[in-house]
Amino acid sequence: VQELEAAGAAGLTIEDTLLPQAFGQTKTQLIPLDEGVGKMKAALDGRGDPSLVIMGRTGAASISGLDDAVARAKAYEATGVDALFFTGVTSRGELEAISAATRLPIVLGGAPEDMSALDYLASQRVRIALQGHAPFAAATQAVHETLKALREGTSPKNLKGLAPAELTSRAMRDKDVKARSSAFLGLKK
Repeated sequence: VQELEAAGAAGLTIEDTLLPQAFGQTKTQLIPLDEGVGKMKAALDGRGDPSLVIMGRTGAASISGLDDAVARAKAYEATGVDALFFTGVTSRGELEAISAATRLPIVLGGAPEDMSALDYLASQRVRIALQGHAPFAAATQAVHETLKALREGTSPKNLKGLAPAELTSRAMRDKDVKARSSAFLGLKK
């Protein structure tokens, strides 16, 4: 927690999954509830900046059932974490039970299609609903196609689907880098 905070992270999750996974075990396992509570308390104790968001994360809904997920959520909420992160929630009924039993903002690590309506998610205090790894998959496909085209002889100026210079500059924080390079290293803007 201290290292991530010092590195400038805005938030992090502390999970109750048994890591590393036991040798030969293929099914995800959870640590005992009291150990999960201890991890949450240790994370909160390690936080120096109160603006660092610490989320208690559990996959109990798909591993040990809804009742355990609710019990863990309530226990993690009682430690003082800022939000609750759930993986393996597969129905509106499960989400509604979790929402009814807790008061903190909720993060979902994926959800079925029937739980994608933003107004419904907001009504259940879901503030973040991850959509899988689609952005990474899209980036991987784009990099693959670009490298393949270059290998096959396409000129860089004829590549398709490249980000415009303005977007690249903004994403790379070009103005900030130039200002800091000038201020701290004496480099020209």
